[in-house]
Order: sequence, then C-alpha cells, then structure tokens
Amino acid sequence: MPSADWEAPAVTDPVDARVLLPGSKSLTNRYLVLAALASESSRLRAPLRSRDTHLMAQALRTLGAHVQDVDDGDWLVTPAPIRGGGSVDCGLAGNVMRFVPPVAGLAHGPVSFDGDDAARHRPMAPVLHALRTIGVRVEDDGRGGLPFTVHGTGSVRGGAVTIDASASSQFVSGLLLSAARFDEGITVRHEGRALPSLPHIEMTVETLRDAGVVVDDADPHTWRVEPSEVNALDVQVEPDLSNAAQFLAAALVTGGRVHVPGWPQYTTQGGDFIREVVDMMGAEVVLDRSGLTVTGGDGIGGIDVDLHDSSELTPVVAALAALADGPSVIRGVAHIRGHETDRLAALHAELAGLGCGVDETADGLRITPRPLHGGVWHTYADHRMVMAGAVLGLAVPGVLVQDVGTVAKTMPEFTTLWDRMLHERVAADA
Repeated sequence: MPSADWEAPAVTDPVDARVLLPGSKSLTNRYLVLAALASESSRLRAPLRSRDTHLMAQALRTLGAHVQDVDDGDWLVTPAPIRGGGSVDCGLAGNVMRFVPPVAGLAHGPVSFDGDDAARHRPMAPVLHALRTIGVRVEDDGRGGLPFTVHGTGSVRGGAVTIDASASSQFVSGLLLSAARFDEGITVRHEGRALPSLPHIEMTVETLRDAGVVVDDADPHTWRVEPSEVNALDVQVEPDLSNAAQFLAAALVTGGRVHVPGWPQYTTQGGDFIREVVDMMGAEVVLDRSGLTVTGGDGIGGIDVDLHDSSELTPVVAALAALADGPSVIRGVAHIRGHETDRLAALHAELAGLGCGVDETADGLRITPRPLHGGVWHTYADHRMVMAGAVLGLAVPGVLVQDVGTVAKTMPEFTTLWDRMLHERVAADA
C-alpha cells in the first residue's frame, strides 16, 4: 500500500456486510519464533502477511531458519542451527525487537539490531537487562534501546530474572518464547506497576504448550519454562480480533450490521474484548457457530471502560467515543505512550483537531463529544491511528487520513476491505 493521503469515506446508509479478517499478528509472530526453534519443520496455515510478520520472518531467516511460502499463503518453517553475523531490521515491530534478541543469544556470533527512527524510542531496557542477567552479552552503549548487538555464544545459561514489564507484556513473552532452549530454562518474575495486556502473556503460554513446552504460571506474575525440545507445529492462525474493531465500529456508527465469520468461541486474544465494548456502547452482539454479528442501534452510548488488557483497541474506541451521545472515559492505558507513537498524545491532538472535547488523564482519555468537522487526521506512522480515522470518517465528511500506507504494519489490504464493506453490501449470515 502506498504512503499517501486517503479521504475516509463518509456514508449515510447502514452497512450490511460480511468481513473476512486476516490472521492474527500476535499469533503469527509467536508461531514463527517457536517454529524456528523447533526440532522439525512446522506449518503455519493462513498466517498474517503484513510488514510486521514479514520483518519477523526475515529476522528468523537472518538467524538461519528457512521460511518458505507454500500452497495458498501458508508458511513452512524449517529450523536450522542458529547463526550469527547478520543484521536484523526491526522496523517498528515491537514483536521483532523484543522476541528475536533472546533467539540471537543462542547464535554463534554477533547479531545486530536496529529499526525505524521511531523504534529507537520504544522501551527495550528490561529485555536487555534480562538477557545480561541470564548470561548474554549485549552492547548498546548504555542506550537501553535500539540499536544494539547481541553477542551469541551458541548457548544461553538461563535461570531466574526479575524485570519490570509494566511498559510492555512483550518483555515477558520474548524471554519465555526462547527459554526452552536455554540450559536452565528460565524463571521470569515481574515486579513493578500492573502488567499491561496480560492476555498476550497468556497467549504466549498457550502457544508454548502447543509446542510441548512445560510452563508453570501458577504463581501470580511469575512464569517458569523448563528446558526441553520445542515440538513442530501445524496450526491454523486465528483471525486477528483487534483488527476487527474498526469494522464492528462501523455497525455502531451507521446503525448497520457487520458479520465476522470464524470468530473463535475461546481465545487468548485481547482483541476479543471489543465484543463487550460495543455491547456497552449500545450494539446487539451475537456470537454463534457462524461467527460474530454486531448490529448497531439508534446511537452510540458513552462509556467508562478500562482497556488495560486490550489497549490496542484504544484508538478505535476513542473514535467511537467522539461520536457518542455522551461523555466517555478510557482508563488503564498509560503504557500506550510507548507504542508506535505516544498514542494518548496523538489521539488528544487529532480528536481536538476535528473539534472533539478531549483531555489526557494520567492513564487514558476523557472524551466529551462535540460537533466534528473534517480535516487532516495525522497517523504518526501508527496503523491503529489509520483505523480510528476511518471510523470517524464514516460520520464526518472530509476526514483526510495522512499516510494511510502505514496501516500495512498489520493490514496491508485495509482500504480494500473497508471499501468492500461499504460498497459491496454483502448481506451477513445471521
């Protein structure tokens, strides 16, 4: 998708659409790491193909794994001895910069890491500290972030480590994913403020168990991975539920209906919380064997919601709140200041720029709806900001989403799917 400005389509008729979602980025990247560490070849069926997952696949190729396209978009991953001497481009992908360095500790030789300019401002210090604690030499010139070099020796001692993961659950997940290959496994303890996005750690634990790895998570904020082989995987990647948020929001904004087939009855994806959010804001929500159907009503209700465990939903929920009948409060998301951009500051600036009443709080946003007008919606190289702009544009003519191409981070086909939802009028199976 080219990096260009895009006028978000405004509509007057209710949508009535069936939206097929691409695979989960979070699951795809976890499966890729485990497959690269496995004892035999793995097959990932219907993985997400996006900038972030291509960066992960290329990072693992740099370390020696073979990641091949097969059949209708599946990935076949064949592990190989982990090698050093290469450079990993993290882009702006938190998964790559936090999941791959522990793998690089197992390499024979140095592996350098860098990424986009904005990636150098994303927090990394807890991961680098943890690697040093378990016996890995890391050079970062004291920056505590990108760029840095991991000097692998072919093995990692492992052991116990205590970190503050309050800035990102990925700090924990990255250590756990490689730990079965460490000599002593690992015990990770979190000490600090509340852990964000805990479902993502639960997802990591579940994917490890899928690969035959023994994980003990019985004690709060403590995870123990035993040293063992990693079994090969043959998995179907779930749809990305966090990427459903903007499509389900369209049902609320237009008073229409959106059906998402294949919505799992059980999942560790934090994005599943969008079902509760749209229900609280006035939608009718039905989950059955055919999938999820969301139907909007006569308006959008204000909400007071804690998104601590599902913070990736914040931009789209904030857009819905700006179009609601009353004020809203979003809580528990202070940590998203360290995402692709400072999302709270970005949402404050852009919502205010379109006329919305909005205040930043210590851990979120307070949104007071006011009449909105068109204007440029800046995206700050953040895919979720593109999605929020699209939701606002449904009801506000003239919203020009800047740099729409940045949405390729997780959904390269976003504008195509959005237009199809609005114009093809495919009736949902209800």
